[in-house]
Amino acid sequence: MRTTHVHASVRRQTAKFPSTIFLLLLLSIFGGCGKNSSAGGNEDAYVSAPQVALRDRVAAVYNKVGFVGNGDRVRVLERSSNKRFVRVRAADGKEGWIEQRYLVGQDIYDRFAKLAQENAKSVSQATAVTRRIVNLHVQPARDSDSLYQLKDAAKVELLKRASTPKSGLKALPKPVKASEPSSSDEEKKSTAEDEPAPAIEPKSKKIATAPAALGMEDWWLVRDQQKRVGWLLGRMLDVDIPLEIAQYAEGQRIIASFVVSEVTVPDETSTDGTGTKKVPQYAVLMSEPRDGMPFDFNQLRVFTWNTKRSRYETAYRERFNGELPFLVSNESFGKEGTLPVFTVRLRDVDGKLLERKYKMNGVMVRRVLAPGETPISRHRR
Repeated sequence: MRTTHVHASVRRQTAKFPSTIFLLLLLSIFGGCGKNSSAGGNEDAYVSAPQVALRDRVAAVYNKVGFVGNGDRVRVLERSSNKRFVRVRAADGKEGWIEQRYLVGQDIYDRFAKLAQENAKSVSQATAVTRRIVNLHVQPARDSDSLYQLKDAAKVELLKRASTPKSGLKALPKPVKASEPSSSDEEKKSTAEDEPAPAIEPKSKKIATAPAALGMEDWWLVRDQQKRVGWLLGRMLDVDIPLEIAQYAEGQRIIASFVVSEVTVPDETSTDGTGTKKVPQYAVLMSEPRDGMPFDFNQLRVFTWNTKRSRYETAYRERFNGELPFLVSNESFGKEGTLPVFTVRLRDVDGKLLERKYKMNGVMVRRVLAPGETPISRHRR
């Protein structure tokens, strides 16, 4: 009987362990959140989450004293001893605690600001909409820093394309300067984040010829409606292409379309009293429907409007490995008058970047040769 009594006592004490362990876990999470006033209120941070509540204290039970949203700047006042929580002051003067994981530093904000400044005058190559809620990245890689978040179906301008390994920044080769050895211990310690150049120069030979086993994916540098600039994963975007042109894709990926000119056609439904309407004519850039190509596009097609048949037809097509940006403008050609022109960029066999200019007179597209340039035979179909 005595032995039975001892075993029962042990079972009663053991039954108390789960609640005791739970209390210890709570203490380990919040007990180490003592104040640390070393920050001094001289540091700014930015909210990377859609919306976060400001807590009146660091505890399992707390009151919400305010809210901050994505991109908001806050002043860091102090940090908890375990660095998990930060007490901040919002723009409206409210103060409260927020988890560190919802904040990024001034350096990340500055890098996004630099991207916006560098691309303030970049010509939009196409418009697109997001397929879901997405984060803007500072580099074209899944593991790169992010700050701003775009909503589902948000409209953005596409500025340039990059192709990088799915495995992220760590898979990119570190560029080697001519004056440096190629395998020093210091290089081995460096990380791809310290050397962002490869991620934003996708057409370098090292990246373009990366083994297929790495798995490449396309990214787009975009500018949103608030003029914020950053990188988005290409598969998270739907390019805005006119439906009447998209049907002629023939299984190819349409990279972008540009209105080169317009023609006037009869329109009985016109409301401006002219009985006519303007129909755009397009230059369309296409590529194979897969990521990781060492060029932005390899097909150029010009669609003109056939007034008699009331449909679009292919007036011109050409194949070459091209790079963005694609530029459209107007230029005077003497007796021919002022005609629409467009300029494409491509690389020759030695990797040198070249430009080709084309003019469009009615439905006829012709190369505009530079002084001293001779025509180059090509295969046209």
